[in-house]
Amino acid sequence: MDDFHDLDHRILSALHACGADPRVASAARGLSLAGEHGMLWLGTGLVGAAVDGTRRGSWLRGTALVAGAHLASMGVKRLVRRARPSHLEPLVRTAGRHSFPSSHASSSVAAAVAFGALGTYGIVPLAAAMCLSRLVVGVHYPTDVAAGAALGALTARLGARWMRGSAHD
Repeated sequence: MDDFHDLDHRILSALHACGADPRVASAARGLSLAGEHGMLWLGTGLVGAAVDGTRRGSWLRGTALVAGAHLASMGVKRLVRRARPSHLEPLVRTAGRHSFPSSHASSSVAAAVAFGALGTYGIVPLAAAMCLSRLVVGVHYPTDVAAGAALGALTARLGARWMRGSAHD
């Protein structure tokens, strides 16, 4: 288990070092801020609902799945209570002290899966960048991000049929 813990630390340290480039640090900070409490994805879903009237219900249900993934990750954080990385200086402030799972990753991957089902595949690379940004800014271990991504994907997949709804939305 120590080898796995060491690997988690080494990967985080290597990715955090990328933040020494001011352009990378700025982009990672911007993504982290935009993703706080899933706001980028919740906003995306609401805009989708506003502009795509024929699939408004699907967009709103997808947005609800994103919110659900975020809330689920917050619940798991309160149970696990893993401390954030302390071996490096974070590039951003965080809303909470707990690290596992990454709520940014949960909401991002839930958005990629849910909104991807609506044909908005451009969200996938942005969601991946959001996940990676949490490592660059130094506030999560890779396992936190992986667990958050898995939770987000699971939440969205479990609700996929409900999200698509009926043809009469």
